[in-house]
Amino acid sequence: MHLLQNLEQYLIYGMYPEVLTKTNNTNKISYLHELRNAYLLKDILEMENIRNSDKLYDLLHLLSYQIGNEVSLNELGNALGLSKQTIARYLDLLEKAFIIKRIGGFSGNLRKEVTKTYRYYFFDNGVRNAIINNFNLIDERNDIGMLWENFMVMERLKYQHYNKLFSNNYFWRTYDKKEVDLVEERGGRLYGYEFKWNPKKVKIQQQWLDTYQNASFEVINRDNFLSWLT
Repeated sequence: MHLLQNLEQYLIYGMYPEVLTKTNNTNKISYLHELRNAYLLKDILEMENIRNSDKLYDLLHLLSYQIGNEVSLNELGNALGLSKQTIARYLDLLEKAFIIKRIGGFSGNLRKEVTKTYRYYFFDNGVRNAIINNFNLIDERNDIGMLWENFMVMERLKYQHYNKLFSNNYFWRTYDKKEVDLVEERGGRLYGYEFKWNPKKVKIQQQWLDTYQNASFEVINRDNFLSWLT
């Protein structure tokens, strides 16, 4: 029930313990800015001896707007003036530092499936919003779909860990843009989930079900997410 009551706060400010103890939103924003500047841009850079801090921050900024989309190393490199190898190194570093999480594409050897790219999610919504410096309320945002998908994916991964629900996790997409946001492969079955902030936007991914006979599909929205995470 606590998760339901504070959902919009979690989507905007995240769930760092220090954030949860703050009594007002101004203090939450201040802490997240400090976390962004000290941890992301100082500790990691010094630890890994990375001199070009601007490029690493710019990479995070680009990733903040790519949630739910496949990320191209070449496109990121071209945008930042860095090599594909350097981009790959930075992404690996950010994942090892528990700032971002990589999800790969699922394939059952169907030729039209997209499998060689990755999607990246932020471990915490508040950190993501601090990177783009946007703490607007939900009804004032145009990225609520990204916030919802990011929050659901990361909370589900926590749920898997805490409940020892051992799963291989993927996304699924075809070149003609049929997709499933999260695929859990466990126990010889495939569990497909689509994340929609608006409960009215429901679209069954029939091709997914037709392609894999051992698959299921469920839309996770504000009305049913609580039972999915508890």
